[in-house]
Amino acid sequence: MQTISDASLQQLVGQVATLLSEQQSRLVTAESCTGGWVAKCCTDLAGSSAWFERGFVTYSNEAKFEQLGVSQATLNKNGAVSLSVVEEMALGALSHSAADLSVAITGIAGPDGGSEDKPVGTVWIAWALKQAGVHSVCFQFEGDRESIRRQAVFEALTGIIKNARD
Repeated sequence: MQTISDASLQQLVGQVATLLSEQQSRLVTAESCTGGWVAKCCTDLAGSSAWFERGFVTYSNEAKFEQLGVSQATLNKNGAVSLSVVEEMALGALSHSAADLSVAITGIAGPDGGSEDKPVGTVWIAWALKQAGVHSVCFQFEGDRESIRRQAVFEALTGIIKNARD
């Protein structure tokens, strides 16, 4: 497991800023287990208002339903940490904002809350583009709560760059 520094995250945000600015695109985030960390990293960069539209921190199922329009049936059937929920979060963030690209994160950062099917470190991340649909990946991170969340932020930013380029 690699240690991800603040400098590494700042470098990724710089790449996100350059890419989205060049494309005249705007980003929206929908975060659960990362608690707004991706949005914080983005808005730490001066001038981010040119490309960062808004962030949703939807930690509870109620917030996912109320703010992003995640289906209550989906939450009940699959649980908050699932492919269907993260994709509904990503698409909901787009539909509830003026952004062109979204990233959504839901997971189990620990130390408690895991199960045999969804152990601590299970994190789903989805990226959605207004005209190109949604792409999702399930990660299994290792480490303590801080490390799991930091890895999720790193992968979210890396995925923004990849998905914006495709």
